[in-house]
Amino acid sequence: GLGTRADSGDSGQGGRGNRVNGGSPVNRPTCSEAAAGKNPVSHVGKIYNILTHRIADAIYRRVPGLKEVYVWLLSQIGRPVDDPLVAAAQVILEPGTKLAEVRGEIEEVIRSELGSIWKLTEMLARGDIPIC
Repeated sequence: GLGTRADSGDSGQGGRGNRVNGGSPVNRPTCSEAAAGKNPVSHVGKIYNILTHRIADAIYRRVPGLKEVYVWLLSQIGRPVDDPLVAAAQVILEPGTKLAEVRGEIEEVIRSELGSIWKLTEMLARGDIPIC
């Protein structure tokens, strides 16, 4: 649908279901927030939708011993975009890998990616990141 709430940055055109990775995963957690057409600086649904994919990819690439990675970010009205109420990773480990061995690295990747959220929003505003 088309709508605007300029006072809160919730503006743009886009429905539900347009996935930022271009696919519709089966039997996998996914966000139903459409990223296309949303404000790239203040629309938390757009930012977190893209950021969770980027964080999960960074964790998978940087931390050995992981089979699958899912990242969850939860915003709260009035809370800064770079300070989610919840930032969590769900991982499926390779056989022989212990969570205690990789937990610190996973947490560091999440902190690092959240720390560069404003760089991400700038890239989104310039159109440097394809979203679907």
